[in-house]
Amino acid sequence: MGGEQPLSRLDALRFARRVVEQQAVRQLGLIDRWIAEEERRRGAQMRPAPPDWLIQHGLNQANVDAVHVGGCWAAKKSGRCRPATREQALDALRNGVPPCVHCRPDTACGIN
Repeated sequence: MGGEQPLSRLDALRFARRVVEQQAVRQLGLIDRWIAEEERRRGAQMRPAPPDWLIQHGLNQANVDAVHVGGCWAAKKSGRCRPATREQALDALRNGVPPCVHCRPDTACGIN
């Protein structure tokens, strides 16, 4: 019989409280993850659509260095691009502004 004594009522209540507390913490963690996921999803929906075309300006912001398609990684890397309309991109390409060699906006515009 090992000499074990049965749990007193107070010990059983304390044990029950610990179990409920652990379950509540686990459930709150799950709900917090659901909330964070919903906030990320809503943030993505609220974000404006990226521009279709980008014009890359030089360091002095006066000259134009290149034309890019909106999602070009090289344009993001440069940090010197501004959104443009299709017409502005076409005008820049026709006026001798070089197209990006990575995203090929001239091909996307139907020039080449």
